[in-house]
Amino acid sequence: MAELRDIIAHILKTYPTRYDMSNARLTKLVYLSDWRHCLRTNSQISNIKWFFNNFGPFVWDIKDTAKENPHIFELETTTNMYGDQKTIFILNSKDYSPRLSEEEMKSIDHVINETKNLNWDQFIRLVYSTFPIASAERYTYIDLIEKAKEYMS
Repeated sequence: MAELRDIIAHILKTYPTRYDMSNARLTKLVYLSDWRHCLRTNSQISNIKWFFNNFGPFVWDIKDTAKENPHIFELETTTNMYGDQKTIFILNSKDYSPRLSEEEMKSIDHVINETKNLNWDQFIRLVYSTFPIASAERYTYIDLIEKAKEYMS
């Protein structure tokens, strides 16, 4: 299992539109990476306990991890197109080398490749179409490993 800071750093280094990496998008990219990894290896990349709320899979772990590592990440507050505040994640240290296994990077890179050309609506539709979200009740924790077993059976 990888450190969350390494997962975040790899996404921020690799994702082609890094200038608009909001908390919502980054959180869902980590979720999709965990889900992909569960399907491939029967384990998550992160140790996040995913919660399904109004906004899909959501946790504060990503933002908290960035705040705890100011030498690696910067959080910038800006506004979205509706005038609401949003947090943008920026990689401070271009030299930071995330410690991820080859298999972990494959899962994350697959998610990046599949989502990089999606607009926000398409991206959200993809997240909501994943088996764990489509088959779970709102306001519950989602066990991705169990959901992967259920999906594969």
